[in-house]
Amino acid sequence: MRVVSLVPSLTEAIAVSGPGLLVGATDWCSHPPGLDVVRVKGTKNPDVARVVELAPDLVVANEEENRPADLAALGAAGLDVLVTEVRTLPQAFTELERVLVEGCGLARPDWLDAAERAWAGVRPGAERRAVVPIWRRPWMVLGHDTFAGDLLARLGVRNVYADHAERYPRIGIDELNAAGADLVVLPDEPYRFTPDDGPEAFPELPAALVDGRQLTWYGPSLAEAPALLGAALRAGA
Repeated sequence: MRVVSLVPSLTEAIAVSGPGLLVGATDWCSHPPGLDVVRVKGTKNPDVARVVELAPDLVVANEEENRPADLAALGAAGLDVLVTEVRTLPQAFTELERVLVEGCGLARPDWLDAAERAWAGVRPGAERRAVVPIWRRPWMVLGHDTFAGDLLARLGVRNVYADHAERYPRIGIDELNAAGADLVVLPDEPYRFTPDDGPEAFPELPAALVDGRQLTWYGPSLAEAPALLGAALRAGA
């Protein structure tokens, strides 16, 4: 079987579970390290013609990360396109099984069982309220109905903007600092927040610097995410 993935999370999940299936992936597909496949540009601007040339049996995509026009063009070219939707952890588990077992014809991987066990064992402590920037210049934060927000909630961190009308609203820094948060959570993707770039904008809040892959990717990283995210959140408290 020949598979092209337009989603970094799914690229890693497929590469780890079925080595040799992938023939193409985006430029942003950084895991697993050393993945040797044809690169088809980005998630938002895939080289549709190049994907078609690869003649995949399946293209895997995501309704948030990929543009409908590109997916429609791939479908119009006669390709089988499996589009996932992941807004919660249970959805991630369901969609991963759909991609790997139903889409790619693989056996359910052990890491997926390990991930479900890891999250089933999470026991959050006292709830903390956080602002969760994902970009600056302009500042953008997690809003409602996001996968990352669902993971944080399961770890006892409630997103202050979880009820915002937008999923990724632009909020001024003064408003962010006045939002009543106990904590600012700063992932290293999509914007690469670091100890020297981000915490200084929130002088009154403790900052938790977290691995963006652990917070936003749905794949093998889910098995270790509860422990690693939990440790980072505790360190920032």
